[in-house]
Amino acid sequence: MEVVMSADMATFFNRIGKGHRRTIISNLLLLIPGIAADFVIHSNLIKKVYLTELLSKLDEVYLTVIGILICNSLLLAFLDIYSKSEKSRYRPLKGLIQAIQVILYFIGGIIVTAILIDKSPTALLTGLGASAAVLMLVFKDSILGFVAGAQLSQNNMIQLGDWVQMPDGSANGTVEEITLNTVKIRNWDNTISTIPPYTLISSPFKNWRGMQESGGRRVDKMIYLDVRSLEVCSEDMVRDICRNIPLMKGYNSEEPPTNSQLYRIYIERYLRSHPKVAQELDLIIAQRQQGEFGLPIEVYFFITDKIWYEYETIQSDIFDHLIAMASEFGLKLYQLPG
Repeated sequence: MEVVMSADMATFFNRIGKGHRRTIISNLLLLIPGIAADFVIHSNLIKKVYLTELLSKLDEVYLTVIGILICNSLLLAFLDIYSKSEKSRYRPLKGLIQAIQVILYFIGGIIVTAILIDKSPTALLTGLGASAAVLMLVFKDSILGFVAGAQLSQNNMIQLGDWVQMPDGSANGTVEEITLNTVKIRNWDNTISTIPPYTLISSPFKNWRGMQESGGRRVDKMIYLDVRSLEVCSEDMVRDICRNIPLMKGYNSEEPPTNSQLYRIYIERYLRSHPKVAQELDLIIAQRQQGEFGLPIEVYFFITDKIWYEYETIQSDIFDHLIAMASEFGLKLYQLPG
């Protein structure tokens, strides 16, 4: 049994970072002087009562402070181990650990004060009840941050590594750290934005995690046709289009199609054959209501590459091709005169 426990303790310490490991060991060693002093104080070697009482209080304060430091180092060691696990990405605990640290230091301060003034810690806590409003004001940000952090975690609203975008432009990038009072976001220009957690609760924001976890990133753009270029295609025109444009081979229709209809069919066939278009997701080519800018053709699909640079390059290349191909169907794109 002792061998198993020793092995478990060794495994635990090996998983802790060297810095935290040294802190725990040094704090534990600091207990030795306090315990030795307590033994000397209560061994009747000191004859004067007032000196014995003074030294006893100081020793109790010392041991209380060391106890707090040990608890704090153990909390940080636990956080260090937890941060290395996959679960920490979905349930970050840094804000919770910081809240526990605040409570730990607060309780430690009450105990130290009680020892020095020779009062019960319970009595001090009861007396502080009257000052609750002041304490709430002093720790307002920490309390709001803790409550907001709990809501963010419980509702799975934000995780480390998420792409988050604030509508006011204050942040647009990847979440790097979630603490008690701040959410740190590295923007795409490598600047850092720090946002209070309760801002993410009280204000709307966009989390792109759903897109990152899906099979593709959405493209939804319009191609505006000049309605004056629309016409019903003759049999010869249909034959020429099917002969000159490989993707239109095999097209057959009982009724004379319009060149706009053929163009929409081409767009769909082109996207269906494109290696970077997610075929398992929605792909819609639809004519929308004619307006002052001509006849809009909505092109809606998803690109498999979700990285910003690759995504923008692929969708730009696709629309360059689609715009250039419009003239092959006798269509003109709408453009304001002048």
